[in-house]
Amino acid sequence: MGQRVLRNRRTLYERESELTAVDEALEELTGLSADGTAPADRPLGALLAFAGRAGIGKTTLLAEVRRRAAALGCTVLSARGGDQEQRVAFHVARQLLQPRLAGAPEAELRASLGSWYDIVGPALGLCAPTEGAPPDQQGLRDGLDWVLTHLAVRRAPMVLALDDAHWADPESLGWLAAFAPRAEQLPLLIVVAYRPDELPDHAESLRGLPGRAGGRPHDLEPLSADAVAGLVRESLGEHADDAFCHESWAVTSGNPFEIVELTAKVHDRGLDPTEAGAPLLRDLAAAVKGSGLIARLERLGPSAVRFAWACAVLGTEIHPALAAAVAGLGHEEAADAADALRGARILTGAETLEFVHPLIATAVYRAIPPATRVALHGQAAWCVIDDGQGATAAARHLLETHPEGDAWVVQQLRAAAGETLRAGAPDTARSYLARALREPPPARERAAVLHELGSASLLTEPATTVNHLRAALQEPIAEPALRHHIVYRLSQVLAHSDRLAEASETLAHEIRVTGDARVRLRMLSEQFMWDAFRADEPDHPSRSRRLARLADRLHGRDLTERYIIGLRTWDAIQRGEPADVALHHAERALAGGLGWAEADRGFEVPVLVSLAFMYADRPDRTEELFAAGIADYERQGWRGGHLSFAYTLLGYVRYRRGRLAEAEDLVRSGLRLAERVGPGTPAHWYALGTLIQTLIARGRTEEATRLAEDHSFREPFPAAVVFPDAQTVYGELLLSRGLTKAAAAELSAAGRRLEPRGIRNPAWCPWQLHLARAEAHDAPERALTTALEAVTRARQFGAPSTIGQALRAAAEVSTGSARVSYLEEAVAHLDRSPAAYELACALVALGTELHDTAHLRRGLETAEKCAADGLAAQARAELAEMERASL
Repeated sequence: MGQRVLRNRRTLYERESELTAVDEALEELTGLSADGTAPADRPLGALLAFAGRAGIGKTTLLAEVRRRAAALGCTVLSARGGDQEQRVAFHVARQLLQPRLAGAPEAELRASLGSWYDIVGPALGLCAPTEGAPPDQQGLRDGLDWVLTHLAVRRAPMVLALDDAHWADPESLGWLAAFAPRAEQLPLLIVVAYRPDELPDHAESLRGLPGRAGGRPHDLEPLSADAVAGLVRESLGEHADDAFCHESWAVTSGNPFEIVELTAKVHDRGLDPTEAGAPLLRDLAAAVKGSGLIARLERLGPSAVRFAWACAVLGTEIHPALAAAVAGLGHEEAADAADALRGARILTGAETLEFVHPLIATAVYRAIPPATRVALHGQAAWCVIDDGQGATAAARHLLETHPEGDAWVVQQLRAAAGETLRAGAPDTARSYLARALREPPPARERAAVLHELGSASLLTEPATTVNHLRAALQEPIAEPALRHHIVYRLSQVLAHSDRLAEASETLAHEIRVTGDARVRLRMLSEQFMWDAFRADEPDHPSRSRRLARLADRLHGRDLTERYIIGLRTWDAIQRGEPADVALHHAERALAGGLGWAEADRGFEVPVLVSLAFMYADRPDRTEELFAAGIADYERQGWRGGHLSFAYTLLGYVRYRRGRLAEAEDLVRSGLRLAERVGPGTPAHWYALGTLIQTLIARGRTEEATRLAEDHSFREPFPAAVVFPDAQTVYGELLLSRGLTKAAAAELSAAGRRLEPRGIRNPAWCPWQLHLARAEAHDAPERALTTALEAVTRARQFGAPSTIGQALRAAAEVSTGSARVSYLEEAVAHLDRSPAAYELACALVALGTELHDTAHLRRGLETAEKCAADGLAAQARAELAEMERASL
């Protein structure tokens, strides 16, 4: 709203309520009132949002916010969305953060940003993307959160002002919308302005943001006739009469931008602001916008028109030399055109140009004939590349051009997609690659483009990814390595889409036609892995035998061999082979290195190898490997599904160690991360199953039940193998609620599913233990048989915790001396294991059976250390009863 025309004016008409809200927010932020007095109790951040149609004064209001914030000593971060820059990933984030960081040497930046440097640096334009897997979007957002939080604390108080937020790029806006509610816990005031009727889908989150004190956005209204009169007289003089002022209001509908432009034209024409001149205002107002504005532009001559078109195509922060190159004008001709456009109040600035108002930029851009607009975008792409700005800067222009089979266009779009993907913006990368595919690429490159497109949308659009990758395999592929990578990617996305059988079949087909023995081995390792996770695998015993024969003759020379040995480890765990056999293979797999973030590899095998130590009663080794793996994830910026799995499974380790409070905290963290990835994913099932088990162990069955109901933790259970086994956990929950028949049905079904696959280790899935308890009342003999079969299997595996847990279950379904004997042996085994919760259960049961206060007190002490509140209460009740009986 005209701050460039009326530079010294400070009056903002009819914005008193908005400015009051600004002053109150700044006072709470700084601890000072507008006059520098009246300290507040403590600085508080907030979010202020201003909404209104184009020209209503949002930009001027935000300029006043920045001025007042600076006067109070605030650090001000400022950015503006751009109509032409919406497809430039992190455009707004860079405007906000880059000026505060870019001037420092790399060593200083690395020291300041620490491990976040390689994650957020490419997104903010501080460094080139590193090779290897890009950060996931949640990891990148966490990094940007850290940078902004760090700046807000170090340079407090801070004000962040975002104008034209409706034009912000999706990556920046998604981050800011998620971050904004945290402003109230920081010395940070966030102020945004946007046009509510022009919000794109990716900006809808703005509408739901809670404003200051939970308030709604401030809706800016047109100015009244009185306010327009004040504005006209402030610009043209107090002699402007009422009729002239009223007509100014009528022809502009109270739009502040139009009023300011109108008064400037009145001044330029030397029109007397009286009733006699009022009839001329309507024609003058028409020249402010739309066709009138374009007619005014055309009167400046063809060079000025061409230069304005070039500027409209380039967007914001326009360099005159670049605009001249796009327009095809010489230096002097371009300088004259820029002067003319400044004089007509279309452009402003010198070393860097911009349009006086976004309304003007939009009108000029829309007035460019379509064919000319396409040609100008194509010319802009060439000029941007020639200027050294790189493929990513050119890509947004190439998106606006028509496909012509130009290999150069495909090359630039692929390069831009690679940079953008590694910077953490897969959606934008996909748009570049999709456009490259339409160009189309040369036949020899089509498979590579399809592969890159599939890789960019790997887990976000699985169905589309599968189509792209399958199409790539139908293309002529000269390089065998490319075909192999396509197969790996395709099997991976099929597996993560719960289509494990298709993943296995894809690899099986390629194994048959691949001539390279090492490639076949790699594909076989991938097939073994996905088959291991298939709940419907048709021939598990046969696979186990083939896997054992293959793994036993490998030496772990490369990652593929170590993966196969790692899968042999997991198979031994599931089948219940002796624990020392499983650990022998685990150490072989780890000997040459088994990182969790290896390029082009899944994380599954390293995780499975780590968990083998937990099942074999060596949880310290598991936690050591998990710590290294989580560090790998965080270095890569993987903070979505990967980190969710890591936290959840680490919580599972703590659960099995009996550290239940720690387990609950970790698994809740994993569940929060899983919910950000999306419901129904494997990460979700893992987290829910472990949390339900933990809550049951802590005696909070009702809470576990609500959790299961809220998250639909019931049939249908996932097609992929998850652990703890979801159906078994559901049966355990039913059993804890006293629903023994329903529990027995679920647990029997779990057994019928697992037994044919040879999964017989009660350490991995204790379905038999819970089934025995569920059957104890109605079929005690069958219950005992089931429990004793589990004891036999546990003894074969040999881990003390597994044997002790199985013996405790056998005791529960036995009577008399056998019950005592099983409990005593269970305690003996559990005493040699890390399973503290299981030990507490056995001690309390044995103390109760023998009326032995020593066992009960020890059980109580152990239960309290485990935070097993329900078990501790039971032990206290038994002790109290014994004390009463002894009196």
